[in-house]
Amino acid sequence: MTFSLAIVGRPNVGKSTLFNRLVGRRLALVDDQPGVTRDLREGEGKLGDLRFTVIDTAGLEDATDDSLPGRMRRLTERAVDMADVCLFMIDARTGVTPTDEIFAEILRKRAKHVILAANKAEGAAADAGILEAYALGLGEPLRLSAEHGEGMPDLYTMLQPLADGFAERAAEEAPEVDVNVPEDEVAPDESLHALTDEKPLQIAVVGRPNAGKSTLINKILGEERLLTGPEAGITRDAISVRTAWDGTPMRIFDTAGMRKRAKVQEKLEKLSVSDGLRAVKFAEVVVVLLDAAIPFEQQDLRIADLAEREGRAVVVAVNKWDVEDNKQEKLRDLKEAFDRLLPQLRGAPLVTVSARTGRGLDRLHDAVVKAWEVWNRRVSTGQLNRWLEGMVSSHPPPAPQGRRIKLRYMTQAKTRPPGFVVMCSHPDKMPDSYTRYLVNGLREAFDMPGTPIRLYMRGQGDRNPYKNKREKNAGALKKHLGRKKG
Repeated sequence: MTFSLAIVGRPNVGKSTLFNRLVGRRLALVDDQPGVTRDLREGEGKLGDLRFTVIDTAGLEDATDDSLPGRMRRLTERAVDMADVCLFMIDARTGVTPTDEIFAEILRKRAKHVILAANKAEGAAADAGILEAYALGLGEPLRLSAEHGEGMPDLYTMLQPLADGFAERAAEEAPEVDVNVPEDEVAPDESLHALTDEKPLQIAVVGRPNAGKSTLINKILGEERLLTGPEAGITRDAISVRTAWDGTPMRIFDTAGMRKRAKVQEKLEKLSVSDGLRAVKFAEVVVVLLDAAIPFEQQDLRIADLAEREGRAVVVAVNKWDVEDNKQEKLRDLKEAFDRLLPQLRGAPLVTVSARTGRGLDRLHDAVVKAWEVWNRRVSTGQLNRWLEGMVSSHPPPAPQGRRIKLRYMTQAKTRPPGFVVMCSHPDKMPDSYTRYLVNGLREAFDMPGTPIRLYMRGQGDRNPYKNKREKNAGALKKHLGRKKG
């Protein structure tokens, strides 16, 4: 990445549409309703041979108080200060508005480089708005259609000299001498899934609206990176941020609050929830964030069960613990409810935190890393079969219709999550209760608490593996003897 490009402008001028075009994927939610985007979303932009960081921002509104639009504006202004280039978008069909003029003045004072773009410029209806844009004093407006891809070559032409300048500056600021560490001085990493900046640990923070997900992530980052406030449902997009949390490279997804399906009526909320569900599928560890005042509501259980069914490692975090009075009694009740309501996640870590004060974040970090390690765990075939022999001796499998099911051998077929295959005589007759007995035994024997475990029964049959080979050899011998007689 040579530079960063922030797309700014009023609500509903097409910023997220252009963002999606530049990153080549539908990462940002797009809707006709203004004000869809609220947080800063970053992506890897591509335009010809240019590679850069592109930032989608909330619509600029003329509000400076502590209201939601005011907080969104401050977040956007922060992106303007951080970005190398600002692409200021106006709606060519609407023309220049008083709000556009206010923000053009702000950009002249605060932005390092500004490119003025008149979006929705396809057709003659946009000509008048493009002429008005000259009055903003930001140079010649770039005629764009983010939806149809028009004007991308002109945008490339404007960005290329800026990119060359940033590349030259980076080369000048680079250290003169690179220090190479000899290979024999580097400690070998025994992990098959070493975490690096290129392959960080992927975490999704999920939960009901107003559980404190964005506040928790901001505390982990050490900065107000995500929009927060007392209003429920502020987050709409699944926003991902990269950080080194206590030295561990991580990519954290902040998701929209998930309500009961019957209550989700608006199209935009449906898009937000589906975006959050997609983040769960991309994640490796899912942190289910509960509100200490109302934990384990029906929706919390559904969210945790969804993460388990998707095969993700799960950590349950109880937020707002700082305002809880009877902590010991409450914690005992929480653990009892957890074991009773989520038996499929038995042994998963339950951590109490305060996103506001930061208490408990060290324990949450350790629980996330441990859950990830268990999720990647591999057990040797020898260990599994010795363990299986002991489990069968302690509690033999059932004998439907008087014929005992024989468990022949066992092996681990996959990790992430751990998946095991047991070869047996009648897999279709194996009851679920015995499968659960084996899964619970795996958790205890190989220290795999909480992580989803997949156990598959496969049949070998009772056929003699040498039967066909004997028949084939006998036929070949007869044929040979017949030729000899002839």
